[in-house]
Amino acid sequence: MEGFIRTGSPETPDISLNPILGRLEFSGKSLPEDPATFFKPILAWIDEYLAYPVSKTDIEIKLDYFNTATSLVLMKVFNKFQEKKNVVVHWYHFPEDEDMLESGKEFQVLSKLNFEYHEFH
Repeated sequence: MEGFIRTGSPETPDISLNPILGRLEFSGKSLPEDPATFFKPILAWIDEYLAYPVSKTDIEIKLDYFNTATSLVLMKVFNKFQEKKNVVVHWYHFPEDEDMLESGKEFQVLSKLNFEYHEFH
């Protein structure tokens, strides 16, 4: 299986999906004009990965801003991993950004996945 890399823009995140390392990383800002089209190949890649995942998967969310449409996609991503073992979501936030921290905690409750929280420095 091939990895997936998409360089972000001012409105879209950088995305790096590595099947060998079991690392899915989303970073930057995410407010795409057409989120369904933007995220469609990413969700398809995740479905393919989940057929034969590695022993541990790390999902790294390093977004400094995301819109409502992106939050719905993030929930789809997290839901896809609910039945898998050894999945950790690494949720990054700036120390002063309590809203982003709270968003992570809400996703943790809704998804029931293991979250670890990290501060950007």
